[in-house]
Amino acid sequence: MFLFQLPEVVLYHIMSYLEYKSLSRLSQVCKTIYHFANRDAVWRKIAKELINTGITRQGADVYPHIPLKDRVKVSQNWCHGICRKEVMLKWRINLLPWIQLDGDVLYLSQAADIGAYHLRPDTGKLQRSPMALFSGHLEDVCRFAVTDTHLVSGGSDGKILVHHRRNGFSMEYSGHNQEVNCLDCRGGLIVSGSRDRTARIWTLSSNCPRDTIPMNDRVWSVAISPTQSSFVTGTACCANFSPLRIWDVERCELLCCLGSEFRRGAGVLDIVYESPVQLLTCGYDTYIRSWDLRLSPRKCVMEWEEPHDSALYCIQTDGNHMIASGSSYYGVIRTWDKRQTRCLENCQRGRCCNLLQRQPAEFCLTIQVCTKTI
Repeated sequence: MFLFQLPEVVLYHIMSYLEYKSLSRLSQVCKTIYHFANRDAVWRKIAKELINTGITRQGADVYPHIPLKDRVKVSQNWCHGICRKEVMLKWRINLLPWIQLDGDVLYLSQAADIGAYHLRPDTGKLQRSPMALFSGHLEDVCRFAVTDTHLVSGGSDGKILVHHRRNGFSMEYSGHNQEVNCLDCRGGLIVSGSRDRTARIWTLSSNCPRDTIPMNDRVWSVAISPTQSSFVTGTACCANFSPLRIWDVERCELLCCLGSEFRRGAGVLDIVYESPVQLLTCGYDTYIRSWDLRLSPRKCVMEWEEPHDSALYCIQTDGNHMIASGSSYYGVIRTWDKRQTRCLENCQRGRCCNLLQRQPAEFCLTIQVCTKTI
């Protein structure tokens, strides 16, 4: 009896014991096995254990239109640093931008404006001219957040601008006395933090702050919980309390403080929620920390140290095993596997995606694309 004559249930069971290299070799046996082994159901177990495959910890598939076998190949290239570099955009404004990719549109801040660049599906490259330009700030944009319907930005002029992504209508929110260092927006709720040592809560329906919370320290980062019942603030850690604090949205009361051993000046520069009870933080003290709100708030459950002892400005996660961090060490972006204590190989070889390189009289956005197959 031939292998391909076995029932599909038996074939699935056999292939579930194979790792990705053996499964790739098996798919080369014949056309019948090739078509069967290319099914997403065969690769799903393997993909869930790898980084950046689009399979979240809960099992949801973020990119169902891309075959899982291809995503497993790309994941291995991420781990081993197999990639090529491409210059996506160039500009002459000597400022590091804030960027966010939403579907096939890249939002990029340049001085007081935010440009929306379309990602061409055929070439994978960005259009040179922005398809939309969001302006209105008198000084540089510090941070912005993108939702399904709006783009919310905070600037050095102390203003918050809410732009409607489709009709171009914008509304100005004024309340902070100094630059707006951070903001987050979820479900019509906006939380902002400023150098004026306050955090403010807004709604999309009103340009007046709903509540103002004195922080007694400069606010560098904020993040709203997925449940929208609470939010986290990260401060400069120049006062005698933890820089990470969780607040109730409705009552504006302090719920708890995270951590108890922060060094003075170890400000928290970015916060990312992975779930309503799990979040990641990074900052000036060169550590990425993972927190579980179901456990003791005094100590993080895991931490990873930047190998060049550099401040970490931003982090992002694939919702499963991978973390990407942006450091002050020549703009290097590093990738991490949460199950390991050291960063992955490709991060130690140089720059990764969303990196800014300094050029004579101009800046360019460089992205590394993983291409080599297994």
